[in-house]
Amino acid sequence: MVSIKSYRWIAAFCTLLAGWTGNVAASSTTEIVVSVPEQRLVLLEDGRRVAEFPVSTSKFGIGDRPRSFATPLGWLEVAAKVGAGAPQGAVFKKRRFTGEVLRPNTRGRDPIVTRILQLRGLQPANARALDRGIYIHGTPEEQKIGQPASYGCVRMCSRDVVRVFDAASVGTRIQIVNTSLSRALRTLTVRPQLPAHRFAANW
Repeated sequence: MVSIKSYRWIAAFCTLLAGWTGNVAASSTTEIVVSVPEQRLVLLEDGRRVAEFPVSTSKFGIGDRPRSFATPLGWLEVAAKVGAGAPQGAVFKKRRFTGEVLRPNTRGRDPIVTRILQLRGLQPANARALDRGIYIHGTPEEQKIGQPASYGCVRMCSRDVVRVFDAASVGTRIQIVNTSLSRALRTLTVRPQLPAHRFAANW
């Protein structure tokens, strides 16, 4: 026999669960697609293009070999976010703010700045991305944005990476493609079977 107290507990739990699932259903889905040939990144909300930005992928080409400095292709996800609230141009070393702030195109400087989206590969072709330190991040070398110039990461202007950082969350999916954005977006709904993670930050 179930007591009145137990019924009340069950009812309260069901109400809480209903509210939680309702919030999940109402939340939007953010995805990011990066085109290597076009050096462009598009931000999607529920499959709708909401913003597009120039980027810079690797000057060493595409791939995921250790010490190749190449940009990996395929499906990845945001494993951790670093730099929330930091000023634009904030310099990061080992994912920690050094206290230095650089202006765009500061001569002779090429650190990671402003924001970091740390990426985890979800497929065999990009399985080393997390260990290799592949990020979406800001760069002071904004004059090189729009052409391959990085050491494997996806670089962005500081003002642009702030917007992408704010829109993305841990677990947001990213697809890096070696084709045009228009072709990638036409086939975006065709996803491979991807592993589930707890989305814990890796430090």
